[in-house]
Amino acid sequence: MTSDFADALTSGRALVLDGGLSNQLESAGHDLSDALWSARLLAEDPGAITEAHLAYFEAGADVAITSSYQATFEGFARRGIGRRRATELLTLSVELARDAAHRARTSRPLWVAASAGPYGAMLADGSEYRGRYGLGAGELERFHRPRLEVLATARPDVLALETVPDTEEAAALLRAVRGLGVPAWLSYTVVGDRTRAGQPLEEAFALAADAEEVIAVGVNCCAPEDVAGAVETAARVAGKPVVAYPNSGEAWDARARAWQGRSSFAAERVRGWRAAGARLVGGCCRVGPGAIRSVAAALPPA
Repeated sequence: MTSDFADALTSGRALVLDGGLSNQLESAGHDLSDALWSARLLAEDPGAITEAHLAYFEAGADVAITSSYQATFEGFARRGIGRRRATELLTLSVELARDAAHRARTSRPLWVAASAGPYGAMLADGSEYRGRYGLGAGELERFHRPRLEVLATARPDVLALETVPDTEEAAALLRAVRGLGVPAWLSYTVVGDRTRAGQPLEEAFALAADAEEVIAVGVNCCAPEDVAGAVETAARVAGKPVVAYPNSGEAWDARARAWQGRSSFAAERVRGWRAAGARLVGGCCRVGPGAIRSVAAALPPA
């Protein structure tokens, strides 16, 4: 699959992703403690989401990841939001990121990645860090496909199939994106050299090697220390550009709904990731605009 975004991955310097949307919204005073997380603001305060995207663009990000990670028909239904309105909110998530790109004071190309989080994100119980939900591949595909169809219709530059905890869900997602006409990246959340569910990364990345829709593969929302090895494995096994955007290194406590520990994110690491094959680099949870500014500064010139 070819696209302007796919072409951008193979020319010039690596593209800089944004950081954590939720922490940027929380720093602006928004309470994201409910099950919809940042997706709640799609209905209640969409302007806040645009401002958060804009902060990252102006910090040096080339790509904004939309607020749809935890936005699902099932999750919205629990809040009394019907299917038609949920479709509008999913579409809005792409429009808000695009609006921020138009408002950003820069002449460089800016891109929008429509986030599709894993099934566990909808459950809002931390199970995206475990996987193995007890669902079959067909059930997972039927969960993901309708949301992906809506996001694709909104015409993002790329679909971000992110924070995937196991190969079972990855296989379902790869089937779900077929024929949508929008390229995708596939990124796992990992521990060491395995997915969160315990499968070897060689096996996980190999799934995407022959998927035409997938233009990049890699990791996100993992410890920064686990990125370098995963990038090397992804580049070798999948033969595609690699995406890498870890969290701060703190650990998510699902029971307390809070991050624990200390940050180990260091922008200087991106040079090694870039040398190993990463073409999309940035941060995930708890990585803010200041860190993204440092990432952009640390990347070698084209």
